[in-house]
Amino acid sequence: MARQLLIGIAGAVLGVIGWLCVGLFMQRREHNRQARNAGRAVYFELGANQLAIFVALEYGTFGTLSRSTFDAFLPQLATWLTAVEVQSLVLAYLGQGGYAQLAHDDGLPADIRRAALAAWSETHQEALEQLKRKVFSPQEVAALERKAAEQQARLFAVQPLARRRGG
Repeated sequence: MARQLLIGIAGAVLGVIGWLCVGLFMQRREHNRQARNAGRAVYFELGANQLAIFVALEYGTFGTLSRSTFDAFLPQLATWLTAVEVQSLVLAYLGQGGYAQLAHDDGLPADIRRAALAAWSETHQEALEQLKRKVFSPQEVAALERKAAEQQARLFAVQPLARRRGG
């Protein structure tokens, strides 16, 4: 009788431990899926912002930058991304105040304006590259890069770089 009771208790303990392990595994997997989806949303917001910065750099026309997706998902991403990846995202978004100032201050010399925009574009590109590796599969990355290359080719076919820069 005592032996059966001991076996029953041991089975119950092992069952609870197993149930907890499976629950933790499933919860972690769901958190990673949600964080990956949040990272994808931020990736596309960053891409749109980088396009606005590119247009400002190349054509002098300032569009609006967005940060609502970043603000909504930063807490979730901060628990999933490494410190370097979070820092990269934060730096990209911190430049928005300076971008807005450039958009409204016509008194700045053109070379300072171009240098600031180029730096912000580079910061966005770094954040995009880090996020891309984290939130997309290698097949998705390849498809995104093919699509981007096609779009860039069409853009430059319409207006070659030398003509845009006055040369």
